[in-house]
Amino acid sequence: MTDPIADYLTRLRNAIMAHHRVVEIPASNMKKEITKILFEKGYILNYKFIEDGPQGTIKVALKWDPATMQNAIRRLKRISTPGLRKYTGYKNMPRVINGLGIAILSTSQGVMTDKEASALKIGGEVLCYVY
Repeated sequence: MTDPIADYLTRLRNAIMAHHRVVEIPASNMKKEITKILFEKGYILNYKFIEDGPQGTIKVALKWDPATMQNAIRRLKRISTPGLRKYTGYKNMPRVINGLGIAILSTSQGVMTDKEASALKIGGEVLCYVY
C-alpha cells in the first residue's frame, strides 16, 4: 500500500456511505493521532485501539444523527499525496469552509489541527480536510 492515510480516509468514507456504525482499520501511529483528533473535534462517537499482532487495529464508532440518519462527517478529502506533498506555513494556513471544518496537519510537534498549528505558529504537511 503506497498511501495508508488515503486508505484510512477511504475506509471511513465507505463505512459512512454504507451506514455502518463501526469500522475496523489497520493501525499506525499517524492513523491513531488522526483518530484522536476526529474524536476530540466531535466527528466520531468513540474509538478503541486493539493490539493484535505486530500492527493492531483501530475500531471507530461513527457518529450518526438518529432523526435524519446523517453522519457528522460530510466530507473527507486527502490533500497531500505521496506523489505531490502539500506544505503550508502558519501565515497562510488553509481555512476549510471558512473555519467550520478542520485541516489536519503533520508538524514537527506532532499531528494537529490547523487552528492549533496557527496558535503555536508552526507549519507542516496538510494531510486532509474534514467537514
